[in-house]
Amino acid sequence: MQAGVLETILPSIHRLVAPNPSVLTGPGTNTYLLGNKSITVLDPGPDIPEHIEAIVAAVHSLGGEIERIVTTHTHPDHSPGAAELQLRFPGVPVIGARVADDGHQDPRFAPTSGLAHDDCFDVEGQILRAIHTPGHVANHYCFIEETSGCVFTGDHIMQGSTVVIIPPAGDMADYVDSLKLLLGYPMRYLAPGHGSLIDTPHAEVEGLVAHRQGREARIVAAFNEVPKGDLDDLVAVAYRDVDVSIHPIAKLSLSAHLLKLEKESRATQNQGQWELI
Repeated sequence: MQAGVLETILPSIHRLVAPNPSVLTGPGTNTYLLGNKSITVLDPGPDIPEHIEAIVAAVHSLGGEIERIVTTHTHPDHSPGAAELQLRFPGVPVIGARVADDGHQDPRFAPTSGLAHDDCFDVEGQILRAIHTPGHVANHYCFIEETSGCVFTGDHIMQGSTVVIIPPAGDMADYVDSLKLLLGYPMRYLAPGHGSLIDTPHAEVEGLVAHRQGREARIVAAFNEVPKGDLDDLVAVAYRDVDVSIHPIAKLSLSAHLLKLEKESRATQNQGQWELI
């Protein structure tokens, strides 16, 4: 996957990779162009001039025009490009859901209309349906293009790595429920916000559910070694299979798992010290 190169991954579905590779973003954020003439830009990505120019050039190379801009969520590697595209193309609607700022959101995001579960958009005669999938963040949406069965997963599912859940905007219980929700849709492909097209969608989703359940089991088992402890105590045990350099990030998901256990009345905390009930 090469930044700035337009790839057609399915009929009328095109992908651009933003030049923002990292541990958290993989090869970079995927921006999808849906359609060939009346184009929906899904996740305009970060406001990096090189990426904005690549989007504009890709639209021109297809001989089309931007009809709308849609965002899966408002983390700074997914939505900030919308503000710049709004300046370039006045009147083009920006569609997405807002969420309270937890210090990890795009402060410039200003949608012209909100988004709700089951909202549908006509993309050159094909239906693009919104699926509310909170968990990674409360305002996260996936989208299914119903003819192809392609689900655009944003940060709900990433190819090759697991998604970081950051409380309080992120919620592990919601995340697992949202994964299970996708299993009820006629999926044929997953087009993630980071990474390549996945052509085994049900197996991928089922595997992610099993992974989260397995990690929760490790966390519960960790209390056998640490009957009462803080995040540093618990991450060293529950995530000992993960390189210690990743533990600062792992503590975010650990916190989300613990809050899920607390919500289920299976764990409790007092001044940052956790124990099972």
